[in-house]
Amino acid sequence: MFARLSQLSRHLSRPLPNYAHKSAAASRIAFGSGSMTSLAEERSKRMIHTAGCIIIGDEVLGGKTVDTNSAYLAKFCFSLGMNLKRIEVIADDEGEIVEAVRRMSENYDFVVTSGGIGPTHDDITYESIAKAFGLKLKLHEDALRRMKALSKPHPSQPNFSYDEPSPALEAKLRMIRLPIDETRDEKSQALFVDEKLWVPINVVNGNIHILPGVPRLFTQLLDGLKPLLLPRLTDPEGKGIYRLLFSTPLAESAVAGYLTELAARVEPKGVKVGSYPRWGKAMNTVTLVGKDKEFMESLIPEVEKNVNGTKIDKEDEVEEGSEEDKES
Repeated sequence: MFARLSQLSRHLSRPLPNYAHKSAAASRIAFGSGSMTSLAEERSKRMIHTAGCIIIGDEVLGGKTVDTNSAYLAKFCFSLGMNLKRIEVIADDEGEIVEAVRRMSENYDFVVTSGGIGPTHDDITYESIAKAFGLKLKLHEDALRRMKALSKPHPSQPNFSYDEPSPALEAKLRMIRLPIDETRDEKSQALFVDEKLWVPINVVNGNIHILPGVPRLFTQLLDGLKPLLLPRLTDPEGKGIYRLLFSTPLAESAVAGYLTELAARVEPKGVKVGSYPRWGKAMNTVTLVGKDKEFMESLIPEVEKNVNGTKIDKEDEVEEGSEEDKES
């Protein structure tokens, strides 16, 4: 919580971005076909240091669906040494999708979207992202071939046929009409990373990876993408990022002063200090996250003393305790 408050304070102190003030003409220039193609090629090959995530869906904002995909992506990025900088949840709204993907594509090396690529009218992610970068939707023939081979007819559609026009067929085809830049290699824009799935990962503008919102498919496809990302990672095994955990019986308010001083002292070394309450438990958790393992380990005795705690390997080791919420 301490880390989150510090991040919020820094965020609020920054000047507002200026992308909202760009004119339509400026946007057309920025996303002209020639410049977009060259930038997309560069983005598709650059080393990956930062990542962003866009969760798309009215059902998430309305509380009907609980988002687990961003949490899975966060662990995925941490394990590979990628710095996940931002997670946003936005509506099934064309304007919001266009603005978010343009901004994140510009700001981060690796961007993942989740949701909005199903067969119904409110699944507008593909068409919105196509509009964002001046692309047309194209029926992807390889995806259609895989869909025919791997997708079983639903029991409610016993007479469905790929050879006869129907609303059901149109709904299925909606899921494989992808934003494609025809000036670039199509194979690099539709990645089939799992032979058991017909669903491709559509890659737009070189760094936006469009994934389904269904958690099972999201995790399966993300895991399948990993081998393609490894050559572009500076720390593919996540060995360059370390997280130390400390269990403390003290309330957050009791350690806040020390942690504030510690955070300011270790920030020049690239180390972040975090404090996390464990409601209903006897112990809270303090964390150190950074790349300088030797320096971080040198802090262990000091941190243990000042938080009256113990270094642990995982939070499951924290003593199960009081049923009452601890002071924060």
